[in-house]
Amino acid sequence: MRWRYRETVLALCTAALFVTMAGRLAISPVVPEIAADFSVSNGVLGAALSGMWVAYALAQFPSGVLADRIGERPVILASIGGTGIAAVVIALSPGLPTFVVGTILLGGLAGLHYSVATSLLTRTYDGIGTAIGIHNGGAPLAGVVTPVVVAWVAVAAGWRVAVGLAGLVAVPVFALFAWRVRPTEPRRPDEPMRARLEPGTIRELLTRRSIVFTGIIAVICDFTWQALASFLPTFFVAYHDYSATFAGTLFAVYFLAQGVLQIGVGMLADRVGRDATTAGCMVAGIAGLGALVLAPGLWTIVAGLLSLAVGMGWAAAVFPRFMDLLSADEQGAGFGLIRTAYMIVAASGSVVVGSLADAFGWAVAFGFPTALLGVVCLLLVANWTVGLE
Repeated sequence: MRWRYRETVLALCTAALFVTMAGRLAISPVVPEIAADFSVSNGVLGAALSGMWVAYALAQFPSGVLADRIGERPVILASIGGTGIAAVVIALSPGLPTFVVGTILLGGLAGLHYSVATSLLTRTYDGIGTAIGIHNGGAPLAGVVTPVVVAWVAVAAGWRVAVGLAGLVAVPVFALFAWRVRPTEPRRPDEPMRARLEPGTIRELLTRRSIVFTGIIAVICDFTWQALASFLPTFFVAYHDYSATFAGTLFAVYFLAQGVLQIGVGMLADRVGRDATTAGCMVAGIAGLGALVLAPGLWTIVAGLLSLAVGMGWAAAVFPRFMDLLSADEQGAGFGLIRTAYMIVAASGSVVVGSLADAFGWAVAFGFPTALLGVVCLLLVANWTVGLE
């Protein structure tokens, strides 16, 4: 089959998502080494990682507004190049303050990509479903490759070289995207950005009862996802006494399973309903976290990771629930606004779980998000029985 321009756009958007996810995930496998180098606690590093996720969340809505003004291509290029530069800043940081600034910059610049790339693919493809599915594959691919490579390089050459690799990976992707992807006509080149940020419209959307209910579920689920993305390799090293390389391998298994199994979660959400599937994800997540903490052996841990991967595929059920609640003209900027709102709150997952690990140990630290997933189950049951939205 002849390679067409739209396949080029899809391939390079997917590669760009890989870069932005790899940059964010490169820190997690080397948290113990960074903590030792800077002589800080898990809670302090957790705060830095939470800052990264807050910055990522804050970029979701304005990135789409910016793309409407100047086109998608320059925004995506800024995300790719900025992610690479921020990774180098982190790798070269002489002390904790520079590391924290670099980490926050990394989150904000990486956050420019997703909604804008989705918009570009929508303009490029008629049938968008398959294209978006392939594009989303860049994230779990980064989750599979990054932890293993970073852990291996960190053992051989130190954490700074390992994190700096994300900067090197960004270079060819930036060059190819700039060379092969054509500029697009801005959708709203003359509309002031402040017109899209009218407080009354934002307030009305975010205070709808059904949006608030779904948002609480998204906050809890994303809180757990971000905590695991930040500390799962450290948990394996500190709690189960595995090597950093093996912990990175298990982290990769988790991301691979999540990338594959979330497709099934989405199919199930279409067949049996959003809420029933979300409840199933919560049960799977609770079982998986319980197995990781209480597991007597490796195979139980692997089974727990697979169960946890199903649980952390919640987005394939919760995101369609949001879309069901939004009108057609709200689904673009409206969903970006919702993502910014819930991700800002959920970004505290890293600092909360890191601080709990410092104060009470990893069993309590992982027990807290397990309890939160149970709260989601209770909310869904209450909504079915008495109606909360």
